[in-house]
Amino acid sequence: MAWLESTRDFVLNGLANGYLNWSWWQVLLITLLLTHITIASVTIFLHRCQAHRALELHAIPSHFFRFWLWLTTGMVTKQWAAIHRKHHAKCETVDDPHSPQILGIETVLSRGAELYRAEAKNKETIEKFGHGTPDDWIEKNLYSKYQWQGVALMLIIDVILFGVLGVTVWAVQMLWIPITAAGIINGIGHYWGYRNYDCVDASTNVFPWGILIGGEELHNNHHTYATSAKLSNKWYEFDIGWAYIRTLEILGLATVKKLPPKPILTEVSAASEKTLQAVIANRYEVMARYSKALRQTFDAEVVRVRELASQYGDQHLWLYKDEAKLTANEKQRLENLILTNKSVKLMVEMRRELASLWERSHVTKEQLTAQLQAWCQRAESSGMTGLKDFSLRLRRYTI
Repeated sequence: MAWLESTRDFVLNGLANGYLNWSWWQVLLITLLLTHITIASVTIFLHRCQAHRALELHAIPSHFFRFWLWLTTGMVTKQWAAIHRKHHAKCETVDDPHSPQILGIETVLSRGAELYRAEAKNKETIEKFGHGTPDDWIEKNLYSKYQWQGVALMLIIDVILFGVLGVTVWAVQMLWIPITAAGIINGIGHYWGYRNYDCVDASTNVFPWGILIGGEELHNNHHTYATSAKLSNKWYEFDIGWAYIRTLEILGLATVKKLPPKPILTEVSAASEKTLQAVIANRYEVMARYSKALRQTFDAEVVRVRELASQYGDQHLWLYKDEAKLTANEKQRLENLILTNKSVKLMVEMRRELASLWERSHVTKEQLTAQLQAWCQRAESSGMTGLKDFSLRLRRYTI
């Protein structure tokens, strides 16, 4: 009978405290580690590999990520990739599955997971945008067929390892993706933050150090260069997901396919077709630099012309936005500004002309090259130091 009592005590103690019998702070640390593995699985496998084909993964990490996501989220790869691809294709429109610009920030933050589940039931979305995702035996007969069983198995494992506290561990695991990905990235990442590039949507970088959400914090960078495996672009930005990808690549377990374009600079020369191609390829970086030059011009004019300071003060950030995104009031203020200040007028007009180089699809390369040459000549003879310096740098672009 002693062995029965011993077995009973072992089982009861295991159910109460878990067979690891760890302290609360050890359980806290392992919970953070487990949720971070889930985030890494989402950003590396679902997002960068499956949705955007920015990298190829070896079978070992690929199958690990699929299995881990089945345990911790129950999400189907095809559904996730399809919904995300539709988000990019229909971004900030009524067809966007989770745009805070359309649905409201409160809705996306509080109902992000619900919006995902609703779109996952849209067969048209899955069929149109879900191509190229895993379709093997294990996907059909386990991951897609038994979605809730994976998270149920995770609950059992957590309880066995951590006892009653394992229920809390499991709950945190289950809430992690709905809160961070479905809520924060889909919500705040299109509502609040800083922008390196004025891409066509409202995406923002939530924070320059992408650690907690695996690098997904750099959402504006991602929407600008959607097929890049690396999400950090500035020297002060850090993408931990990219660090993991580089480690996998060094180990021969991943192959990076695409990265953001990086300007190649040579000696100053006449603008050529190569210059044109390089400018178009790096247009977001080019316009970001131009916005900086425009900002410096405006600041200098504020110092010189007191009326500008009294009229606009610090409320002139709209001046650097893509004009297509300006509100009616902002457009009117811009028109008033260029009517009263020649320097700002010239900078705005030159910005419009520069942007037209990649907007005119019906013009030949020869014509566009001639337009770029004329633009540089006008900029360098404008008498404005900032515009001249910008043009000289532009003529250094090559491929």
